Amino acid sequence: MSTATYIKPSTATLDRPVLAIRTTDNPNHHLWNNNGTWWFHYTEHLPDYTKRRVRKSLHTDELGIARVLRDSLLCNAAHFEEEVTREHAA
Repeated sequence: MSTATYIKPSTATLDRPVLAIRTTDNPNHHLWNNNGTWWFHYTEHLPDYTKRRVRKSLHTDELGIARVLRDSLLCNAAHFEEEVTREHAA
């Protein structure tokens, strides 16, 4: 079973899109291996109601490192969104 979690500030802009992060029981979600290199992928929801699919190379062939890098990128996105929301609330 999966659920979608949206990490978003109060208002999305073209340079600050809303991230849609689906969480599942799969520890490799958002990761895929392309010819030995792990990649991270996610979807951004833009304020004009369009979506942008983003792909980023993690520059590693090790799954454990790829998971840590993915988690770090998601954590940084969540922290950034919290900071933006906190600034708008002030």
